[in-house]
Amino acid sequence: MNFLLPSFLKSFYRREPVIAILFTIGAIDTLIGGIDDSWSLVAFGLGTAGFSLAYRWWRVQQSRPLPQEEQVVQRYLPAQSSNSVLPMLSVSKKKPPL
Repeated sequence: MNFLLPSFLKSFYRREPVIAILFTIGAIDTLIGGIDDSWSLVAFGLGTAGFSLAYRWWRVQQSRPLPQEEQVVQRYLPAQSSNSVLPMLSVSKKKPPL
């Protein structure tokens, strides 16, 4: 279990660095405010963490792909090779002028 949490945090920080930092700041502010009985810091921390989670949720809702039509594959070469034979090039046996 201990090795899963750091890998989850690493992937979360890589995917959404700003949101993860805001959430961490909010969680730390909440923790410090709770220990010191500073309710304004607790409220600020909860607000920051809540804002970061709400913003993440909003971004996830915005990025859902809409159902699209089947995309046509664009090919640069024809599906079958052409059977037209190119003429054979012959080397001229004439001597070049000196």
